[in-house]
Amino acid sequence: MTRTARELLETTTGKLAPDPHANRLLPLIARGAARRDTLAALALEQREVIAADRRAFLHLAERSAGGSPAAEPEPAEPESAAFFRMLAEGEALAQERLGAYAAACGVDEAKEAAYEPLTDCQAYPAYVAWLALNGSPAEVVLALSANFAAWGGYCARIAEALRGRYGFDDEACGFFDFFAEPAPDLEQKALAAVQAGLDAGRIEEGRVHRYGNLLQTSEAGFWHALWELDQRQA
Repeated sequence: MTRTARELLETTTGKLAPDPHANRLLPLIARGAARRDTLAALALEQREVIAADRRAFLHLAERSAGGSPAAEPEPAEPESAAFFRMLAEGEALAQERLGAYAAACGVDEAKEAAYEPLTDCQAYPAYVAWLALNGSPAEVVLALSANFAAWGGYCARIAEALRGRYGFDDEACGFFDFFAEPAPDLEQKALAAVQAGLDAGRIEEGRVHRYGNLLQTSEAGFWHALWELDQRQA
């Protein structure tokens, strides 16, 4: 029986769902116990992640459209290109909203200039950049979409805690609200890209799971590094 894009996306998301206890920072934020300096570090790490991911998504869009030089010509995947262009646009909007959150955490120009990103936090965008260079576009669409499900849930819980525990206003929570909100247009573009990949025989599920597992592991490292930072400040 032929699988549809929606069926494949749902089963992949289920298989790649992270351990609910893996993110040790999230419960601290949820009960208002994470330090303001840790919240500030989250903002500063995201500044680096967003900039890197946006460039990676633009490169994936270019590759998918057949416009990136390669040793061997790649088939155009216009549906994947549309997905990655929307992701890049979303990262630009998220970057605009990040400033209000950073300011609410007490980040000023001096703190921003002095901050040194944590290696484990930057493993995620480093792997996304690897996928931008080496991954099969339709498979990357599928792996990223599965990962975004967990990220959106994290953002929803953080936004709720920032309002209820830390007294942040709507503008300061806008960055997390943006990712927590449903994105039906993005989902439709993901489904179109995955379906085109299935129809063309360009999706190998074992490789998708490898991509997805590495994304999830890298994201877990991001949150764990910030949790360790918070513990060192105790």
